[in-house]
Amino acid sequence: MALVIGLTGGIASGKSTVSNMLKELSIPVIDADQIAREVVQKDKPAYEEIVRTFGVDILAPDLQIDRAKLGAIVFHQEEKRQLLNQIVHPAVRKEMLAQKEAFLQEGHSTVVLDIPLLFESKLTSLVDKILLIFVDDHVQLERLMKRNHFTEAEAEARIQSQMPLSQKVPLADEVINNNGSIDETKRQLLAILAKWNVLS
Repeated sequence: MALVIGLTGGIASGKSTVSNMLKELSIPVIDADQIAREVVQKDKPAYEEIVRTFGVDILAPDLQIDRAKLGAIVFHQEEKRQLLNQIVHPAVRKEMLAQKEAFLQEGHSTVVLDIPLLFESKLTSLVDKILLIFVDDHVQLERLMKRNHFTEAEAEARIQSQMPLSQKVPLADEVINNNGSIDETKRQLLAILAKWNVLS
């Protein structure tokens, strides 16, 4: 019986680190963010709809969507963010399911769906188990400011646009505390995978 794991967390919680560890264990990881970037490329149906909805001002000189311009609009206006999500999410979901089926057909017994907004997007029905990467608020803020060179206000705005990590903890099947070292994170991951019979 195949196991589909939903990997989630918050912005700058260290989800990519865990995602890379899973790949090193030869477990396929399907990245929702990467797919979200692909489905809005110029030749894709979601692209046309986004340009119709938000106007040509969000385009870069090469006519691709300028993510920074679009981000500036949707991060500060909830209804605009909802509009964007209504366009992008169905396209992402469709592509994720297609990739998941392909991996299962190839004989993989475990597939990971890396979905940052798993709870916010109400996609929990796509997975069998949920693995949450958790960090304390101040750690999340510091890491995000350092990683993206954001001011504290910019980092706060992005963190606030997501459901707080503390609210996600009771919704997850397992939680990795990522406040510590990479080795500690890996130990927790291996223990959870063993518990779920992913690693023999």
